[in-house]
Amino acid sequence: MAHNLSDRPADRRAGFARWLEGRDCTDCWKAARDADTESKEEWLAAKRAAEQVAAVAWAKQFDMQQLEGPAKALEWGERSRHQLMTAAHTALVVEGTWDEADWAELEEKARSITAAGWWIDQRDAEGSDLLELLNAAGENDRGTENPFR
Repeated sequence: MAHNLSDRPADRRAGFARWLEGRDCTDCWKAARDADTESKEEWLAAKRAAEQVAAVAWAKQFDMQQLEGPAKALEWGERSRHQLMTAAHTALVVEGTWDEADWAELEEKARSITAAGWWIDQRDAEGSDLLELLNAAGENDRGTENPFR
């Protein structure tokens, strides 16, 4: 792209021209940025799809209740639940002092929370805090099919 340097002082034209040489033109920069955004979006979509497959398989394997809530929140809630439960198992059982009986008790409490929004809200929590969070969950967070009501 051609630049008009006549509006620059004479002693600053050469330095600006050198600087411009090392830069993409506006059109090239926008094209590269747009391509980068598309590749990030594709990467994120693929990552979320893989996480979703893992979350669904995990929920089925460990007999987790179907989550409830708005359709757009269900998959996010499933991924959030899977990630938090996995982090909790690592923190409490693998690296911690819990045995499988302790974990089974926590797992039962987790099954009772079927509100997708609750799991989404807890997505940034530490795995070691999960028991406290489950104990603090309200009735609105527990599903209609909850056998513990």
